[in-house]
Amino acid sequence: MNYRSYILWLFFRVLLLVGAILALVYFIYNDQPTYIVIISIALLYLLINTYTFVKRRFVAIDDFFEAVKYRDFSRWFPEDRGPKDIRFLYTGFNEINRTIKEINSQNEAQYVYLQKILEMVDIGIIAYNLESGDVLWSNEPFGDILDVPSFKNIRFVENRKPELFNTVFETYHREPDSISIALQNETIKILISDTVFQVKDDAFKLIVIQDIDNTLNKNESESWKKLLSVMTHEIMNSIAPISSLADTLQQNLQLAIEHPEETRLELEDLNAGVKTIKNRSEGLLKFAKTYRSLSKVTHLNLQRVKIEDLFSNIQLLMEPSIKAKAIAITFEVTSPKLELDIDAHLIEQVLINLILNAVDACKSKDHSEIKVLASQNPNRDIVIKVIDNGSGIPKDILENIFVPFFTSKATGSGIGLSLCKQIMLLHKGRIIVKSIENEGSVFSLVF
Repeated sequence: MNYRSYILWLFFRVLLLVGAILALVYFIYNDQPTYIVIISIALLYLLINTYTFVKRRFVAIDDFFEAVKYRDFSRWFPEDRGPKDIRFLYTGFNEINRTIKEINSQNEAQYVYLQKILEMVDIGIIAYNLESGDVLWSNEPFGDILDVPSFKNIRFVENRKPELFNTVFETYHREPDSISIALQNETIKILISDTVFQVKDDAFKLIVIQDIDNTLNKNESESWKKLLSVMTHEIMNSIAPISSLADTLQQNLQLAIEHPEETRLELEDLNAGVKTIKNRSEGLLKFAKTYRSLSKVTHLNLQRVKIEDLFSNIQLLMEPSIKAKAIAITFEVTSPKLELDIDAHLIEQVLINLILNAVDACKSKDHSEIKVLASQNPNRDIVIKVIDNGSGIPKDILENIFVPFFTSKATGSGIGLSLCKQIMLLHKGRIIVKSIENEGSVFSLVF
């Protein structure tokens, strides 16, 4: 029974009551005792019926409100028995309970997901009530970084480590701040930031901390491992044959000295061996110089340069040798007004490197073409693209092409693209590559 039907039935009962009262008055006025008794009984019945009709609805509503008050959304109201209007109410109450339970279930799931995510990160996080100090939520890394056990109120830290409490909990760090804290056996540096938020009438403080020393040590360790792996591999490749050849030459010389009549020293073999040692030594020196070039680019000599002029210089330098290899090359600028604040010599080096790589990719293909384009995108970034229709880059090595000393060329040093990336980073720009094997590559310099 819907609300309108309930009102109609209530109105009908009120009309009957009014009619019964009027009839009772009429019969009393005409002094008809029999009818007075009958109407009185009918009137009493209507009063009880109307009272029951109204009361049971309010009792049902009151029961539902009581359940809501105590958050008892598990309660189920019977929909298959009782008066029709109450069954309709119970159906609505059950639907509300189902909806609220679904919402609670979703919120609990989201809370569990969030809790698991925050527990997995290495960053320490805590939220607590500013007035009472009660901890709303805290993850395990927070206690690990500060070297304190789990606690329910921040006064625990105040009692055990007052100085740490003052630094972390009492001092405000609106912006991320690097501070040093003294623990039992060491002093560590942490990055800390906090914020205050309001939930109803309670104010809470959220603190986030990160162990900088640990993070830096991990990154440094990984960097050193990679560097040492590369350096060891390259150096061993050069030293092993040098050592082996030197040992062989020494043995031949020793035999020639001890038994000059029996052992004949071949000067040509000696010369070839020494020459080989010289070449490998020069290769090792070249590797050292190449490595040094990665670290020597540390500052820029910035100047305003028209991209047209930049392209003209490179075209004058490289076009003759590239066309001699039967490779077409074109330079295009969408607007002659395009300018950049760059170190022209370094960006020229980047473009020359990319063009030479494009030449290598195109040398085994017919109708090879290289395009160097400059334009401004909708974000007002200036983009220089080096496009070729060459052999492309295989997917399995594409993600490694900017790694120092990584190369797929038999004679490559693996330093060119690493240097290009470093130069672009110094210009606060980036280098992006898109490549399809056997179709070509696009290298984009985004300023």
